[in-house]
Amino acid sequence: MDTDQITQLIDKICREARQASLQLAAASMEEKNAFLQLLAQELDIARPTLIAENQKDLEAGRAMDLTPALLDRLELTEKRIQQMIEGVLEVAALEDPVGEDIGKIKRPNGLLIRKVRVPLGVVGIIYESRPNVTIDCAALCLKSGNAAILRGGKEAIHTNRALAEVLTKTLARTNLPPYALQLIPTTDRYALSCLLKKDDFVQCLIPRGGESLIRFVVENSTIPVIKHYKGVCHLYLDEKADPEMARRITINAKCQRPGVCNAIEKLLLHDQLPGDLVGQILKDLHEQGVALRLDPETAKKAEAQGFTDFSPAQESDWDEEYLDMILAVKTVLSTKDAVDHINAHGSGHSEAIVTADPTTARSFQTQIDAAAVYWNASTRFTDGYEFGLGAEIGISTDKLHARGPMGLRELCSYKYLVDGTGTIKE
Repeated sequence: MDTDQITQLIDKICREARQASLQLAAASMEEKNAFLQLLAQELDIARPTLIAENQKDLEAGRAMDLTPALLDRLELTEKRIQQMIEGVLEVAALEDPVGEDIGKIKRPNGLLIRKVRVPLGVVGIIYESRPNVTIDCAALCLKSGNAAILRGGKEAIHTNRALAEVLTKTLARTNLPPYALQLIPTTDRYALSCLLKKDDFVQCLIPRGGESLIRFVVENSTIPVIKHYKGVCHLYLDEKADPEMARRITINAKCQRPGVCNAIEKLLLHDQLPGDLVGQILKDLHEQGVALRLDPETAKKAEAQGFTDFSPAQESDWDEEYLDMILAVKTVLSTKDAVDHINAHGSGHSEAIVTADPTTARSFQTQIDAAAVYWNASTRFTDGYEFGLGAEIGISTDKLHARGPMGLRELCSYKYLVDGTGTIKE
């Protein structure tokens, strides 16, 4: 396609989405839930096709030398298809936020003013290699009364097209507008540039992917953007941390799935932690295949325990998101030092403390500037499904409108409904 054809295509998609959003805003909960139930059925039927199309993307990804972490994000297994289906059904079971009263005021002049939750309108989702985003975002947008324009990356184009066919087929079985959920069928970068300027039709953009993609969207969009740039997440082991709990949470937070934004990238150790515990945790991580980068103080403790399988941490390590089996480790003198380090180098995503001292824990949670702050739990729970949101449209580290995992209510705005009795202003 040449640039003129792409321009016309994006304009058509956006106009159709805008019209669909106006119809969706009036759709009943029963109509939206019926679509989601049908979608779960169609996904189940489409399993063989989805797996086959995903294999094409995986083969292309290996040819492009994608990292194991990125290939893991790209892969669509039977288990992940089942998780998509369960996510869709969980969204169907959630309360419909549209029309919900947020507040009510009765004025002395008789006016009844209600603040009511309404859809945003058209939401553009721009994402890279994770094909499950196609279904998660489609389900959440439709349930919250929004039309969705989906723009996936070239890594998952075959899988995304197959998933988009499932969405189109499901919409055709309902009375909902057929253009409520659309995938931009080309991965040409010019298509994205066109979409970013369609503020007449699109109310919100949510980019999901690498920092470079998100910064490109923010810097070039005339549409409001909700985003997080990266997930530089920390785990701090306080001097009063339970040793076994500290070991289990550290391994889970780093190794359970290292290529996602809520996995820890930095481990902070209180200076008074026993040397044998420090050594054991480092050995645990090494045995899991984690490449360790230690600051000088931690390196001394490691060597004293006979552990030498590490490299020195560089200053740049404290700000880097690896999305891989790499972990930077630093020793701090106090909880205040840990808080100061996290607030200076963290990305505002997810941070955690392990301690048996509730006062220290609450102080840490209060002072840390992040969307989610954990006490004695892994950061891997920062996720819409884990938070009971059914799925998530994305995770926001912004502070205006939405923060943290974004579910149905975060896909809504509000308006005022004002009822009078012939009331006029004097």
